[in-house]
Amino acid sequence: MSERNVKDALYEQFARVGKVTGHPKRLELLDLLCQSERTVEELARATRLKVTTASAQLQVLRRAQLVSVRREGKHVYYCIADDSVCRLLQAVQEVARSQLSEVSEAVRRHFEARDPVEPIDGRELRRRIEAGDDVVVVDVRPREEYEAGHIAGAVSIPLDELADRLDELPEDAQIVAYCRGPYCVLAPEAVEQLHRTGRDVRRLEVGFPEWRLAGLPTEREPVS
Repeated sequence: MSERNVKDALYEQFARVGKVTGHPKRLELLDLLCQSERTVEELARATRLKVTTASAQLQVLRRAQLVSVRREGKHVYYCIADDSVCRLLQAVQEVARSQLSEVSEAVRRHFEARDPVEPIDGRELRRRIEAGDDVVVVDVRPREEYEAGHIAGAVSIPLDELADRLDELPEDAQIVAYCRGPYCVLAPEAVEQLHRTGRDVRRLEVGFPEWRLAGLPTEREPVS
């Protein structure tokens, strides 16, 4: 095979990945699967798709080997193929933010406007935790995502439970809230709620997948 033919064959395969990921709902499905494995029914609810539509989109991702499945009894669980897929998703998001003004404007309007102070980055949070600073890390994702993996030492208070569980958070510590990633709305909403109560609160500028892929400490709930 000539060098030209080899290049053509390779770039055709590269283009397969680009074609498969060039769909907003598929990107959202990958984002959710970077948090934890899920059934098609769970993914359909989270993305507000019909089950048949979600299943069809997942099959496209599976054929491109970006997701895999496992069976447990009658249930089929989808999971991310490996961490390279989550890194690809992060790269797409970073390029879009740096090159597309629409993304920057959406971030300014929906995220930065809600932060009473600058978000804290992952390395700084780790430094503060290791230094023994008085900081409480709160995971506001759904409980099942927390159980699949979370920042070491974080407590789980899903956003929809936050208002009823404020007394679980000390008033004299800084609270750092995090969720699925830099474009997840759960943590900004939690920051808004906590700020209105007078709490010292900051948003972690990344989510759990970015924290984990950076090699920072994580843990998961033991299987019962």
